Amino acid sequence: MSRVGKHPVKLVDGVSATVTDNEITIKGKLGELKTHIPAGVSVKMENGEIIVKPLHESKEARALWGTVRMNIANLIKGVSEGFKKDLELIGVGYRAQVSGQTLKLTLGYSHDIDYKLPAGITAVVTDQTKLTLSGADKQVLGQVAAEIRSYRAPEPYKGKGVKYATETILRKDGKKK
Repeated sequence: MSRVGKHPVKLVDGVSATVTDNEITIKGKLGELKTHIPAGVSVKMENGEIIVKPLHESKEARALWGTVRMNIANLIKGVSEGFKKDLELIGVGYRAQVSGQTLKLTLGYSHDIDYKLPAGITAVVTDQTKLTLSGADKQVLGQVAAEIRSYRAPEPYKGKGVKYATETILRKDGKKK
């Protein structure tokens, strides 16, 4: 039994929702987002709330029930407030620059990395080593942050690399005599 799926999702002021057979569209001040509603789950609008219920008692429907509810809640939060991820570049000469929708990363390779930001994602660089990504779609934002981190993941001996601001790098001792 899903404990998350039981709770209805309240629509925030300035956010509207449209439910069709297999898709829900959420519109707000930061844009418009859509998500697919899988078979086995029903979504209804009642009194400014979105109610998600499984259509039958199958294992798949019960598993998707809470997931669909949280996806809808994330869409509502995304179009009303937005999401952000903070990254840090640690290493000598590591830095980032933003020009338009292109993020230029210098990460110790023989060449710079030009990363094209997808639509809806913005990047702000402060202090050349601190990068803040923001956007309305939580899934796309997390994917972009993971791709940027994968260019130079933090290593455990010196801690050099691209890491999330909240991430803690477990450090290892070097060689011992």
